[in-house]
Amino acid sequence: MNLSSHEFVLRDRVIAALNSTLSLPKALEAARAPLLELTPADYVGLCLITLGPIVDFQWLVPGHRLALLDEYSKWVESDFVRAPIFARPNVVLRDSEMLSRRELEQSALYQRSKELDLSLEHVMAVLLPVLPGYFGAFTLYRDRRRPFTEQDAALLTSLTPHLLNAVRNCRELQTVSTGARLLEELYNRPGSAFLILTPPSREVFRSPRAATLLEQWFTPSDLHSSGVPNVLLERLEELLHRNEDARLGLNPWISLHGDAYRVVRFVELPEADGPRQWALMMNEIPVSIPLPEVMRIELTPRQVEIARGMLRNWSNQDIAAEFKLSEDTVKTHVRDIFARLKVDSRADFLYQAAHLNKPV
Repeated sequence: MNLSSHEFVLRDRVIAALNSTLSLPKALEAARAPLLELTPADYVGLCLITLGPIVDFQWLVPGHRLALLDEYSKWVESDFVRAPIFARPNVVLRDSEMLSRRELEQSALYQRSKELDLSLEHVMAVLLPVLPGYFGAFTLYRDRRRPFTEQDAALLTSLTPHLLNAVRNCRELQTVSTGARLLEELYNRPGSAFLILTPPSREVFRSPRAATLLEQWFTPSDLHSSGVPNVLLERLEELLHRNEDARLGLNPWISLHGDAYRVVRFVELPEADGPRQWALMMNEIPVSIPLPEVMRIELTPRQVEIARGMLRNWSNQDIAAEFKLSEDTVKTHVRDIFARLKVDSRADFLYQAAHLNKPV
């Protein structure tokens, strides 16, 4: 994807806005203007979907009110966007890839938009698998006949990991918006393991469960003079000196020990006076991680087998021996799996799989 200098600036502004707060409505409002300049559209909406006996839909629409979405529950079964994006999570789809122009104009949603003087002519959307049974459907609308282009889709695709990260952070941390409330929220969760740090190494708070895990995971020789493990401070330092795209590839820190992965996820906290603090969220995950369904449907049968091997912590050599393949073939499959699932590394793959099975 080739970006102009202006597009780079706009993209950076969108990402900064998404990371500016742990209140999802505020993050969307802050991101709206640069996003709609980067990928021109008239409306933007995020539908938070909770699956269950009764499917719950909650729309967040920054900026101009979209009357059609106020009555979405009446038209949900006629929503031509829902089925295509659920079939291809994490993939940006334009309306031309969902249905024909004639089908769009004959749809109940389109007809209703005309009655409301909205005339939603074009749609571009992506499904964000946040947690098991919990999704975000991010959608851009145009009320004039100007189709979204491949470049528009590529730009939104480049932002998809950041949108997912923002929704996940806000969801996990209950949309609290200040450091004091965040500490209270985290502390009141049974068994919550977290550190609060002010870079480069000042510890602000350590939950009891975090203290237990750190004592189990590290020896005194592993610790910085501040009492925080050196390896975690080194990862924090690296995150501080990377841009937002690179940070996604470095988060979380994962280490295999015995029959469990030790996982530390780094979350930059907004709205603090002085240097922004970081929450280090800690957890242990069993080695045998099931392959989440939202990942499985993106892969071929052979890739599913190899993905499950990686989730068992098999090396490429182990996988090659198990399935009677060459190591080069396994490497090719692994690379294709990462591309299909939009993950950067084995560590990222393990974390995303664990996160979809059990939030960490």
